[in-house]
Amino acid sequence: MKHVIALDVGGTGMKAALLAQDGSVLFEARRPTGREHGTDAVVAAILDFAADLATEGRDRFGVAPLAAGVAVPGTIDERNGIAVYSANLGWRDLPLRKLLGERLAALAPTKGGGSSAPIPVALGHDVRSGGLAEGRIGAGRGVGRFLFIALGTGIAGAIGIDGRIEAGAHGYGGEIGHVVVRPGGPECGCGARGCLETLASASAVSRSWAAASGDPDADAASCAAAVDAGDDRARAVWQGAVDALADGIVLAQSLLDPSTVIVGGGLAEAGDTLFTPLRTAITERLTFQMPPKVVPATLKDTAASLGAGLLAWDLLAETHPPRP
Repeated sequence: MKHVIALDVGGTGMKAALLAQDGSVLFEARRPTGREHGTDAVVAAILDFAADLATEGRDRFGVAPLAAGVAVPGTIDERNGIAVYSANLGWRDLPLRKLLGERLAALAPTKGGGSSAPIPVALGHDVRSGGLAEGRIGAGRGVGRFLFIALGTGIAGAIGIDGRIEAGAHGYGGEIGHVVVRPGGPECGCGARGCLETLASASAVSRSWAAASGDPDADAASCAAAVDAGDDRARAVWQGAVDALADGIVLAQSLLDPSTVIVGGGLAEAGDTLFTPLRTAITERLTFQMPPKVVPATLKDTAASLGAGLLAWDLLAETHPPRP
């Protein structure tokens, strides 16, 4: 069975799969990143996990993986395969594609006793990889143009066009979390004020609800529960976040005109508590724009790893196109 390695490296854990060409999952596994032990330990954990996945595939299917895809957070240089910067994982200018390719090649010695050539490795941004998977095999299957938004600790996005993700000229396409929706608002980690991320992320809702409820341990999930229970304080916090998110989506609708907006991440787990008022708020703000279909993501926390695997298959198609 032909397969590729699909690996998503998160801030605390890694999710992985062996992926067939049609996107079906042949094997799944998870491991911690070991971030508490430092950057070198994280890199070693990634390489070890990939090597173990390659061994698993060879044992199960009798063949080595054809390629590997890895999705990482932070800033990346996809063309050169370099993980440029990640605050969570502590690396700078990490040649991850080269390291993974060499490690996986070392598992397949040649007849002369040496190592084979490095296998193809695709490097992708975690949210854009998640958007790719949602677009091809998830909530956006068959949709020509969509916007994927991940509502987590921060907010990030991906622009989907005809089955591919538009990363932009400099690799920052889809960064809807840093669209300013409240000028002069809360300061964002990016240096601006009033970014969508500071108002509608799970972290932002948690902060606002903790302040409104007087409970320092309150979080976004408990805010959603309080909304469902009819708490007026929670409703005010929640509506503030929904309004900010709607403003960001309407701005994106004016610029990109997607037919579908796919919303994922932890905050989307609130279901109709989020989607019902969000759809209403978007509709109220639209004037000439065609309303997008707003839907929840379906792949949950496996989206980025699946997207990494799809990137690996895409890389193989580019380097070994079918003969006419």
